[in-house]
Amino acid sequence: MTYYITIGIILGLSAGFAPGPLLTLVISETLQQGIKSGIKVALAPVVTDLPIILFSLFILDQLSNSNSVLGIISITGAFFILFMAYESIHSKGYKLNLKEPKSKSLTKGILANALSPHPYLFWLSVGGPIMTKAISLNIYVLLFFIVGFYIFLIGSKVLLAILVGKSKSFLSGDAYIYIMRLLGLALAVLALTLFIDGLNLLGVLVV
Repeated sequence: MTYYITIGIILGLSAGFAPGPLLTLVISETLQQGIKSGIKVALAPVVTDLPIILFSLFILDQLSNSNSVLGIISITGAFFILFMAYESIHSKGYKLNLKEPKSKSLTKGILANALSPHPYLFWLSVGGPIMTKAISLNIYVLLFFIVGFYIFLIGSKVLLAILVGKSKSFLSGDAYIYIMRLLGLALAVLALTLFIDGLNLLGVLVV
């Protein structure tokens, strides 16, 4: 169970701190409307991701007897996480662009997250396979993984909203850069485990 909680925390933090449409809206709303508004936008994944999670579990359940397909999905997820790791390790901070359209409500945050391809790619290629393995142990392992992921995903964006609200220079400072690089290293290790799982499922490697 500790393994899945740890993975949930690492993935949640990485997704929470990583630049993207939702983080842009969180920052924009914080600077233009205040910290409370930024926090509201940070809550968008709670609304948008449940259908994606259920869809991913349904698809993987249909493929549960096809180890080769699951292996390919796992390896795809490994490359996706490795790309995230590369971007995190090479992060040079986050540049604010206040020319972005203003976000005026949680609705825009929900729309931005729902229309972004990242949640779909993540849950199908990374989150889905992890959830499938977790639920094979018991339902509580699955719940701990999901809860851990979202607590740290949303918590990190809320933290960023607070920090940006107090200091606009935080996202271009050394602290943010070092956090991203540390998370990048953790993601690289996770990518390796997913890659090994994929090779196991394909029968190329037996561990």
